[in-house]
Amino acid sequence: MLRTAQVSTASGYSVQQVRDLERLGVIPPAVRGANDYRSYSSLHVRALAAYRGVAAAIGPVEARRLLVRIWTMDLEEAAAEVGAVHLRLATERGRLLQARDALQAIRADTESSGSDDAMTITELSRALGVRSSALRFWEREGLVAPRRMTSLQIRLYDPASIRALRIVAALRGAGYRIPAVRDILASLDGAEAGEATARVLQQRLDALAQRTLALIEAGADLARVLRSLRSA
Repeated sequence: MLRTAQVSTASGYSVQQVRDLERLGVIPPAVRGANDYRSYSSLHVRALAAYRGVAAAIGPVEARRLLVRIWTMDLEEAAAEVGAVHLRLATERGRLLQARDALQAIRADTESSGSDDAMTITELSRALGVRSSALRFWEREGLVAPRRMTSLQIRLYDPASIRALRIVAALRGAGYRIPAVRDILASLDGAEAGEATARVLQQRLDALAQRTLALIEAGADLARVLRSLRSA
C-alpha cells in the first residue's frame, strides 16, 4: 500500500492534487484505515497517469468528466467512451486536412487564373461553397468589407476580399472560431496570407498529433485500471 506522499512522488502530482482528484472521483477512492488515513496502490498511480494523458488530449476539465464516468461503467461502455474520444480527434484531423487541401487548391487557382475580376455575393457564395448568409455574417464580424455598388447597395468583392474569404472559409472549415480567424487575418499580409495560413494549419495538425499520442499512451493505463476495478 502507498501513502499519499508516495503516490505524489510517483505520479508527479502534488499531495493536495492527489487528494483533490480522489475527492472529485477522477481516480478511484483510496482505502481508509481505522485511523482514517488514506492507503493507495499502484492502481491509483496508473489512474493518475491515465488522467494526465487524457487531459493532454482533450483538456483537464473534459478529462475529469470522462474519468469520473468511466470508472463506474462496464468495460463495453467505458471502451466506447474512450473510442468516442479517438473518433473526435480523428474527425478534427479530417477537418484540418480538408482545410489544408482547400488552401492548396485556392493557391493553385489563384496562381493559374491571375484574374482581377470582382464577384457578387451570389457568385462568391457558389465559388466558395458556402451560403450567402455566411458571407454576410463574416462581413458583420469585420472579416471583410466588400464594396457597395449603386443605389441598390449590391455587394461586390474585389480580388483581395475574395482571397481573404477563401482563407476564412478554409479556417472555419477547420473548426477555427471567429475571434481566432480575425486574429489570423490581422497577422497576414497580402501574398503571404496563404503561406501563413498553411503554417497555422500545420501547427494545429502537429499539436493534434501530440494530443493523439498522449491519448494512445493513456490507453494502456486506462485499460489496466478498468480491468482491475472490474475484477476487484
